[in-house]
Amino acid sequence: MTDLPVARHLLPHAPDRIADTVVLDYDARLMRRKRLVGKAGLIFLVDLAEVTNLDDHWGFALDDGRAVAVEPAPEDLIEVRGDLARLAWHIGNRHTPCQIGADHLCIRRDHVIEAMLAHLGADMTPVTGPFRPEGGAYGKGRTMGHDHGGHDHGGHEHGHTHHHA
Repeated sequence: MTDLPVARHLLPHAPDRIADTVVLDYDARLMRRKRLVGKAGLIFLVDLAEVTNLDDHWGFALDDGRAVAVEPAPEDLIEVRGDLARLAWHIGNRHTPCQIGADHLCIRRDHVIEAMLAHLGADMTPVTGPFRPEGGAYGKGRTMGHDHGGHDHGGHEHGHTHHHA
């Protein structure tokens, strides 16, 4: 048992009043159970029924009626410009989370992916900001990245095509 306020439910929209705001990076916004501290010092326990992508929600509803907002933390990103369709295909083929803008793509800093994109002729600019990549195939969930350097897919095939120059 804990003396901390508990959040067992998520809010789809902002309420009239908020008690505090938690700032979480992309990885931390996928959670089920965790102790969090807000910017104003409110400490509470998240205890959700299942692992949840917080990007699909406005914030937490504490059992005592207070609301806590979720704010994406600034992260080290790369803004990618060039042949966006081709670059997006290669980023997706690496299962790398990607934020899509009207005239650019945005990924988290990754020297291996950056080298691949440079080889493909991408223009890249380091930036810092909140990372809000596209969700899963049906607009929900997460894209789970993984390395393509001599790895085991646990008995399943992806059918990746790798081009070598």
